[in-house]
Amino acid sequence: MAEVVRRIGLSLGADLCWPICYEEILKRLDLALPIGGDTVRFEVERVTIEPFDLAQPVRYDVVLDRLTHWYHTSREWIKKAVVMNDLYVLNNPWSIQANEKHTTYAAMMRLGFPIPGTWLLPPKEYEAAADLQVTLDRYAKLFSLGEVGEKVGYPLFIKPFDGGAWVGVSKISGREELQKAYDASGKRIMHLQQAVDPFDLFVRALGVGPQVKVMKYDPAAPLHDRYKVAFDFVTAEEWQTLAFFGWDFNSCEALRRDGVFHPIDFANACPDSQVTSLHYHFPWLLRAKLKWSIFVAATRRRMRKNLDWEPFFEIAATEAPFAEKLSRYARLAHQRFESDRFVEFCARHLAHLDGVVWEFFGTPLAKDAVRKKVEALYPAHEVEQFTEHFWGLIQFWRKTEGEFLPSRRGDAST
Repeated sequence: MAEVVRRIGLSLGADLCWPICYEEILKRLDLALPIGGDTVRFEVERVTIEPFDLAQPVRYDVVLDRLTHWYHTSREWIKKAVVMNDLYVLNNPWSIQANEKHTTYAAMMRLGFPIPGTWLLPPKEYEAAADLQVTLDRYAKLFSLGEVGEKVGYPLFIKPFDGGAWVGVSKISGREELQKAYDASGKRIMHLQQAVDPFDLFVRALGVGPQVKVMKYDPAAPLHDRYKVAFDFVTAEEWQTLAFFGWDFNSCEALRRDGVFHPIDFANACPDSQVTSLHYHFPWLLRAKLKWSIFVAATRRRMRKNLDWEPFFEIAATEAPFAEKLSRYARLAHQRFESDRFVEFCARHLAHLDGVVWEFFGTPLAKDAVRKKVEALYPAHEVEQFTEHFWGLIQFWRKTEGEFLPSRRGDAST
């Protein structure tokens, strides 16, 4: 039996807390998995930014990417590595570049989801370019912004067509507000989207591979208080998952009105991953990332490089009720994620992982990771207060895990 090493790369930007936790938990797991006649061990390292030969080999079996959605050099290295070296990366870099919010709205509308009425507006201002000016002079049609707003219906939201974490997003109640917001949008292409108003529940679902966590969410709250600690706020029937864009790591926002969830944002290839936003939910993310990345690396899971949407569209074209279509979409997603194989792998090889994660989040090293992130974001006089705040919520997570899922603890009797 040969010993082989699977290497996991972390492609990072400003992330501090979760990489520290990920690296330490993986070390504590001390994995030596019997797979295919070999003993498989794991190493993790942070991916550096430097010149590269397009023909050079890649050290990693999987890369957790938190950088290429905005940093071109790392994105081009990852694209080269996927094509040349069969690197598996979270997430598909071509899909990230191609699928702005605009694309996702159109796709989900086609699949039958109750997306609020949405219009795209030409930008208020344009970059100076001779050819563009000729095109606009010939073909740009004058329009009444007020009339478009009336067709969408008030209240509505104006927001960038490509997303951006609520940057430039404004709730609009009438024509004057709409004109002011559009005038301020500059060169950005904007959507107008009818508000789901009123609604009785706002949720954000976080997915890592086939693992999904639904959280109660308040986008109007301060960053540290948007993700709520709440239980039993959705039914089993409402807990649905969908994989469409070839992303292993994604988040989705939806608002419930009259018992129906209306998705308003479901293409976030770089979801919140910091303890300063996720707090209580932060250990779940670490556990999910570890399980999925270890599974991918250990099994040499092949990445789906080319996106294939047709099987989803074929389901959408049937006369079946939407609930049945949604169930078939989910089955297709589970097939693509190999959910059954993943669950079996975790049961066989990672049964102790939950307990290791539970124990780690009671250690001084874990608290120090929280403090480092707080120090990077908060003024000095608030560091102690918010370190204790986030750490306290993590300890509440350990309490709930210990009470309801004692088998996840290293010692269930304590």
